[in-house]
Amino acid sequence: MVLDTLGNSLKNTLKKIAQAVFVNDKLLDELVREIQRALLQADVDVKLVFELTTSIKQRAKEDKPPAGVTQREYLVTIVYQELVKFFGEEKKGITITKKKPFTIMMLGLYGSGKTTTIGKLAKYYQKRGHKVAVVGLDVHRPAAPLQLQQLADQLKIPAFIDPKEKNALKVWKKYQDNYSDFDILLVDTAGRDALDKELVAEIEEVNKAVQADERLLVLSADIGQAAKKQAQQFHDSCGVTGVIVTKLDGTAKGGGSLSACAATKAPIKFIGLGEKMEDLEEFNPAGFVGRLLGMGDVEALLEKAKEAMTQEEAEDLGKKMMQGNFSLIDLHGQLSAMRKMGPLNKIMEMIPGMGKLQMPKEALQVQEEKIILWRYIMDSCTKKELEHPEILTKNRIERIATGAGVQARDVRDLLKQYNQSKKFMKMMKGQNPEKMMKKFGAMKFK
Repeated sequence: MVLDTLGNSLKNTLKKIAQAVFVNDKLLDELVREIQRALLQADVDVKLVFELTTSIKQRAKEDKPPAGVTQREYLVTIVYQELVKFFGEEKKGITITKKKPFTIMMLGLYGSGKTTTIGKLAKYYQKRGHKVAVVGLDVHRPAAPLQLQQLADQLKIPAFIDPKEKNALKVWKKYQDNYSDFDILLVDTAGRDALDKELVAEIEEVNKAVQADERLLVLSADIGQAAKKQAQQFHDSCGVTGVIVTKLDGTAKGGGSLSACAATKAPIKFIGLGEKMEDLEEFNPAGFVGRLLGMGDVEALLEKAKEAMTQEEAEDLGKKMMQGNFSLIDLHGQLSAMRKMGPLNKIMEMIPGMGKLQMPKEALQVQEEKIILWRYIMDSCTKKELEHPEILTKNRIERIATGAGVQARDVRDLLKQYNQSKKFMKMMKGQNPEKMMKKFGAMKFK
């Protein structure tokens, strides 16, 4: 999970609010101390932590809850709202204009994950129907052009590089006639061990030639509070328009990076949550805090669903749900979509309420392994067996298990899951079709 320790600490704090009989000064003091401890352990700046908790305590004492809302419920709302404000308040993504090409220049120091992030960003926009190309202007690190080429080959997009040229401006000008063929151009630039005058001068020179629409600074979450200084320096020197924080998975210092950047004039626009090409998300403070507190992030979940299913598949599933029809073929499609959406633990933290369960990682791992096995099993079934699972006798089950390389009990587990899903679909039968289809249509699949 993103910032696992911080999230668990904050969830435990909210539990105490929910279980409290009264909201009094003693409870408030205890909650403030726990929130402070959780944020400081996540390497958040001390001054920012005290500003946040002072605001929470002041609002809890002075604000009156709306009609029909208890003091305890309103205290949870205050904690949520102040944390959202703390992490940036508004979602500040990138608006791609019709200008061709829309140019995004990437900046960052060595080890920040800049080139890898370019690949992730290319895939992100490629999935949304944009024609993307990359340009390699990091002429100092010998492996940079090759790494960029490998990422481009993986995504099947053009990479404009020249490994032999050591002048970034010459590389840029060499391919200038090709750029207008693309919707988005992602430009890699040179990094350094530290932000020095030489690097600033080179970036300014390159930016003058490129005339980038967005200049994104890539910061590694594991540098903690040092992110604030880097973000401010790059912003002052190069006019940074936004930040991408990488390596947020599995680091205790991510809170420092996020809050430090939000405190500068360089808003966070994306966050990197893993090593895979899909592990990049637009940073949405409200959804991010929702995940931390176990409240879920429906917007991010729908975004993942849009990437995993086509509009036709979603509409077809919606019709079957309304009619109460459901076969193993449909279950196979659901499981395939889930796998495309990412690891089960990441999906669960986006579902409202599920993040609060704090399920052991081992249990989630077992469930994920089961999903993989079930897909193997369904691949070993005939079309007739998939359409009519009720015909699966003992002999058929054993034949399918042998073909899939699993145990017969694994096949029975799948059938049990199928029957449970089918019961749910029958419950959906008779629901208002217009409302159901509007829900699917509102997702705006691409």
